[in-house]
Amino acid sequence: MTHYGLICPPSTGHLNTMFPLGKELQRRGHRVTVFNILDVESKALASGLEFQAVGDSEYPKGITPKKLTELGQLSGLEAYKYTINWVKNDIVVVLRDTPKAIKKLGVEALLVDQVSLGGGSVADYLSIPFISICSAVVLNQEITVPPYFTNWNYNPSWLGQLRNGLGYQIRGRLIKPIIESINEYRQQWNLSPLSHPSECYSKLAQISQQPAELEFPRKELPPWFHFTGPYHSSVGRDVADFPYEKLTGQPLIYASLGTIQNRLIKVFQQIAEACVGLDAQLVISLGGSAKPESLPPLAGSPLVVEYAPQLELLQKAALTITHAGMNTTLECLNNGVPMVAIPIANDQPGVSSRIVWTGCGEVVPLKSVKVSKLRIAIEKVLTEESYKQNALRLQAAIKKAGGVSQAIDIVEQVLATGKPAFSKKH
Repeated sequence: MTHYGLICPPSTGHLNTMFPLGKELQRRGHRVTVFNILDVESKALASGLEFQAVGDSEYPKGITPKKLTELGQLSGLEAYKYTINWVKNDIVVVLRDTPKAIKKLGVEALLVDQVSLGGGSVADYLSIPFISICSAVVLNQEITVPPYFTNWNYNPSWLGQLRNGLGYQIRGRLIKPIIESINEYRQQWNLSPLSHPSECYSKLAQISQQPAELEFPRKELPPWFHFTGPYHSSVGRDVADFPYEKLTGQPLIYASLGTIQNRLIKVFQQIAEACVGLDAQLVISLGGSAKPESLPPLAGSPLVVEYAPQLELLQKAALTITHAGMNTTLECLNNGVPMVAIPIANDQPGVSSRIVWTGCGEVVPLKSVKVSKLRIAIEKVLTEESYKQNALRLQAAIKKAGGVSQAIDIVEQVLATGKPAFSKKH
């Protein structure tokens, strides 16, 4: 038995990825402890995982909803800057508080979310192994691949590489304070400084929940990088009540803008208007951004709920209108459901560009959202068979990728051998 620690941001998308991995480790006889702020405690314990609070003074219970509300009012670059600052503060808490807690509990290895750039330095300081988990779109920088926060098309030409290089320069300036904060602690710990985010990732195994087919062509990923497909399960998720009796049996269009940047009531109104007259039933999940009864009457009288049982509804959906969060995108593809993406912030533009590249859907940028454009995209994805076929192609790829079981096989291999776990193609 090995005692593993889990380190990831406190947001739903990252927790929904990490908790199933923790449960699989636990099922295989290992001990698992989640290190996070107090707002995560109830979810971790409900999942059956152990929990250790960090950052109590800066992050008292209840602060996450406040921060999510603030973030939910932003989009684009402003949302990205807010996220970067939030990530920086989280990383400082991880660097400051987790080493002592990890030593006290006798944790022997860490699973670190790729966004939690400080987790690897904690492992280096404690001389324990760590493995990087890519919950969001793959963050590894490569000049032929557009930066994850852009919706740029894949273009490996010299012009595309020039464009990508400028984007990575912007990213470098934005995250420079994060690297500086990490290096302050590394200096205290007599560790060599880091100069690039890629140096924060594991040199034993990096595991992405994307299937390889959803990623742009890659030539520079390390030989210990693995695409295993998604880790979706109901573990750690609240069960939402849903009026299934109100479903009409028509093709189902499911619309959700996630649980963070979803306070866009006007966009929900435009989605409803764009679906009027279609031979389909629209179900809108507000993701906690508002109460259904607080909304004005929506065109076409769609079924509107505060929260929806997403995994269950996607089994019935013909189309999803989504913010292109990685988890929702993978959950759609896992059910062979094509998408119309309305990316809002952070890695969502990058995910939406991959949806278009794979032929699994269309994108309508937030600034371009109009009823007419939404209607065209929705009708196109609903009626042209290629979108459904490509979604089914990605569904098949996901089934072959291995998911949670494959990811934990890699984790256990690293711990058993103490050596990097090379992917099969290497």
